[in-house]
Amino acid sequence: MAGRDDDTVDFREFLSLLSYSFVISVLSVMRFLTPRGKKRCSESKMLAGKRKQEVMEIDPSAGNEDDIDVVLDKNRPHFPAAKKAKMDVGKELRKVAVPSRRYTPLREDWMKIYTPLVEHLGLQVRFNTKSRNVELKACAETEDASSLQRGADFVKAYVLGFAVEDALALLRLDDLFVESFDVQDVKPLKGDHLSRAIGRLAGKGGRTKFTIENVSKTRIVLADSKVHVLGSYQNIAVARRAICNLVLGKYRKQMSSFFFFNLRPTSLSRLSRDLR
Repeated sequence: MAGRDDDTVDFREFLSLLSYSFVISVLSVMRFLTPRGKKRCSESKMLAGKRKQEVMEIDPSAGNEDDIDVVLDKNRPHFPAAKKAKMDVGKELRKVAVPSRRYTPLREDWMKIYTPLVEHLGLQVRFNTKSRNVELKACAETEDASSLQRGADFVKAYVLGFAVEDALALLRLDDLFVESFDVQDVKPLKGDHLSRAIGRLAGKGGRTKFTIENVSKTRIVLADSKVHVLGSYQNIAVARRAICNLVLGKYRKQMSSFFFFNLRPTSLSRLSRDLR
């Protein structure tokens, strides 16, 4: 009797599974008979047709599997390789505004600024007396597309207060740039507190500023509460951190420990001599 009951249970499970599969098949067929189902069916047929049109092309000259160029669609647009950038002669123009405090130095050093821009970069340069701007323009003699921007960076560095000899490094080297920030961006100060912070940056006779310049191999300009640093990325990071420490309240002799962990041993002897 127990064996017959087990057979009956198995037969019932079989019938239930069969009826369940039949219901699923009927529902799937009815789904495609509805308007939404017909739309999905047509879309699937269109996708299948597009996939059949895709052609796989393999370059027979390829040496191994990594070099095989697979193109899945013949209708994909192909663009030629990029060519060397050309200057738009007479169209590209850079203007650098000159503040009133830099008029006299600019007049005295004009030939030192004018000569490398014209002879080495092939730019046209003039000083517009009405708008008080130094205007740079590309011409037929300009060979490099980046010459115009490099010339503008050189003039801007001079306008910020750097010497011509220091600003010329922007034309000779590619990894140099100028970073500017305000003392109050580091710490909001007012009145005598701001004056003392700027005094800590300069030091007696400019000794602290010169020490940071020589050790970090940068050039620093203090213009009121503005600080401009010229150098490479790593050197500017060292100088900027030293300046921020001074603004936050550290004094000149306390900076030796900072430079000890950030500079090479050859620079430490010079630092200890300058901080005495």
